[in-house]
Amino acid sequence: MSQPPESTTAAAEFTNAEAVLPTTGTGEPPRWLVLLLAVSCGLTVANLYYAQPLLSSLRQVFGIDAATAGWLVTISQIGYALGLLFIVPLGDRVENRRLVTVLLGITTVSLVVAGAAPGFAVLLVAVLLFATTLVVVQILVPFAADLAPGHIRGRIVGQVMSGLLAGILLSRTLGSLLAEATDWRVVYLTSAGLMAALALVLRAALPTRHPSTGVPYPELLRSTARLVRQHPALRRRALYQATMFGAFSAFWTTVSFVLTSAPFHYNQLGVGLFALVGAGGVVVAPLAGRWADRGLVRPMTAAALLTAALAFGLAGVGRHSIIALGAAAILLDMAVQTTLILGQHVIFQLDPDSRARLNSAYMAIFFLGGALGSQLASTVYRADGWTAVATLGAALPTAGLLLWATERRPRHPVQPELQLRG
Repeated sequence: MSQPPESTTAAAEFTNAEAVLPTTGTGEPPRWLVLLLAVSCGLTVANLYYAQPLLSSLRQVFGIDAATAGWLVTISQIGYALGLLFIVPLGDRVENRRLVTVLLGITTVSLVVAGAAPGFAVLLVAVLLFATTLVVVQILVPFAADLAPGHIRGRIVGQVMSGLLAGILLSRTLGSLLAEATDWRVVYLTSAGLMAALALVLRAALPTRHPSTGVPYPELLRSTARLVRQHPALRRRALYQATMFGAFSAFWTTVSFVLTSAPFHYNQLGVGLFALVGAGGVVVAPLAGRWADRGLVRPMTAAALLTAALAFGLAGVGRHSIIALGAAAILLDMAVQTTLILGQHVIFQLDPDSRARLNSAYMAIFFLGGALGSQLASTVYRADGWTAVATLGAALPTAGLLLWATERRPRHPVQPELQLRG
């Protein structure tokens, strides 16, 4: 007997999703659950960024140069990308609450190893391990998308992402303050305790979300690759975000070197307080979700790419002004958050039963861009200082804007819920 076409088989497999998800009388998910998901994402993803403001201190502790210290950021992003490629697709195959609990357990153990690391090599290995498991946040974001009806999906995802982005931005400040008051090791050991507590809370509070497919793991990975080939919008949105996250990583990987040098000579506390300025950009996340729901994905994408490039122009010209650097940080963070949420709004509409795999591909591609951006920034900073970093940072979103200009517009107006183009 002949086999059904691959696409038909896949469709049959992917339409078996069953989720026991609580909603309010209006069909919206309860606010406490959205808040829990937002806080969970923020606390978890913060572990990726604690090291950025600590790089100057770690250089002294381990006796390494700036480029070597920059590998700590690069290896964390590589680990995260590996987790996105090989772990996040399991979100469509394994019951999500159980998967989240196991991943956070591994995160806790590896954070303890990082906090007790006797040398820089051990720290790198520990960071690679916990970065790989931190992709639990990219299981929770599609979970939030499943909770929401289509007409408010952008808003709900935006609310959850605001927690994630707050974690990214506030982690630098909190890490700096804790390291200044105690020691850099306490940062990782404290986070280990938080992750252990979070695992228990999510295990008790998350509703059941049954798998949407039962295909074997190798086929699951192959289906993720097929989704990339199948959906041009996924490829475009991932590449836009790769340029943006490369610029974001370039800025935050090297700005601590600028702030601890002339004319600022900031200590660890000063670097942490500067990082707090960038957290002002988190206010754009809910707005980006609403823009997406209104069908403004394309124009706001261009605006965000242009804003990021201009932010680096401001950072380069005003490199001796803390006000200029602070304004550049806010503009850059707002722009990156906008394109991230717009992109997720687009890809989550492509195939509702494959959201974990779509998010896996999307996030993996742009985190590889972030890893490249951080390492290039460390290298060019050592070679030619902050001006070279600013040039690199402006060039990346400019490349994304040029790619955006080649995108074909839809011939006929479409409703926001059906607007799939990036």
